[in-house]
Amino acid sequence: MARGRSDTIFALASGEGRAGVSVIRVSGPKAHEAGRALSGALPKRRVAALRAFRDAKAQVIDEGLLLVFEAGQSFTGEDIVEFQCHGSRAVVQALLGALGEIDGLRLAAPGEFSRRAFENGRLDLTQVEALGDLIEAETEAQRKLAVSNYSGALRDYVGALRQNLLRAIALTEASIDFADEEIPEGLERQVADALSESEKALAKQIAGFEDARRIRTGIEIAIVGAP
Repeated sequence: MARGRSDTIFALASGEGRAGVSVIRVSGPKAHEAGRALSGALPKRRVAALRAFRDAKAQVIDEGLLLVFEAGQSFTGEDIVEFQCHGSRAVVQALLGALGEIDGLRLAAPGEFSRRAFENGRLDLTQVEALGDLIEAETEAQRKLAVSNYSGALRDYVGALRQNLLRAIALTEASIDFADEEIPEGLERQVADALSESEKALAKQIAGFEDARRIRTGIEIAIVGAP
């Protein structure tokens, strides 16, 4: 099936393997239709409801919780349903198989939910990258760094830097465009100060890059010699 933004996608949103509970997410224009096909009437938005999940032959696959989110109020910005089922491999595969039989649904590509969240304005690029780091985090330091970036720390830093540089550009353009008119004194000093602040901020960021890289990627240690 050709892939496009108008497709309805589904995938296991929780970890692979046997677990007490697994979460299967469906996102796209036919998400709510898929929820009705497998579980009957949909519950109220953002309210978990106990439902029996059935295949196309009306045979019960499992019993679990169903959650419904509307477009604009979900992770991807699209209509979403989430099936919280028992986490055995057989149950998960049966539910994925039942979803795959619904016309217009396809298995999501790796990272496609996050990509849709970015395309629909729910996340920016710094948050998408931070989300990946948070999922992969193995240490407390990695978790804290990822949470900080996901909450918008890096975005806010870049935004403030951008505004400072735009101010310097605007002041410079004003001094050129209105050179024959009276220009407030100290304009050049304001531009110099804005550039100096930006330079210091960038230098601080560059200086801390190596430490942040070590936290993010970890340190490999080789232990050599007889056991």
